[in-house]
Amino acid sequence: MTDSNKKAWTSDLSTRDLWILEDRGYEPLGLVVGNCVFALGVGSGISAGLKGMARGEVQEYTKLLYEARELAIGRMQEEASALGADGVIAVRIEIENMHGGSWLHIMAMGTAVRRREGSDGQPSGKAMLML
Repeated sequence: MTDSNKKAWTSDLSTRDLWILEDRGYEPLGLVVGNCVFALGVGSGISAGLKGMARGEVQEYTKLLYEARELAIGRMQEEASALGADGVIAVRIEIENMHGGSWLHIMAMGTAVRRREGSDGQPSGKAMLML
């Protein structure tokens, strides 16, 4: 890729992470995000509250949380694919209850990366970190 074809990108990677990427022959393509907001519903909220008083897993809530997380991760992966990424690194998943606990917001965020042509992903030894 020539310098005129390079584009600006965003990332939340540390300087150390960027050096490791460079050393392994990868390039960051940009920050990718996937979101999902689920309404828990009044009925399930009351049911979960009653089950919570008796102790034990609230299976409906767990199932909903897994579904929402998978949707958010899938949307993040779609953004990465649109950039031509080979993968996403440094993924963070944030879970937030909203509107008095009646809504669940899941956000998956990471940096999309692509292996440079001709790189095997092994350390080159060119990038060195001073500790």
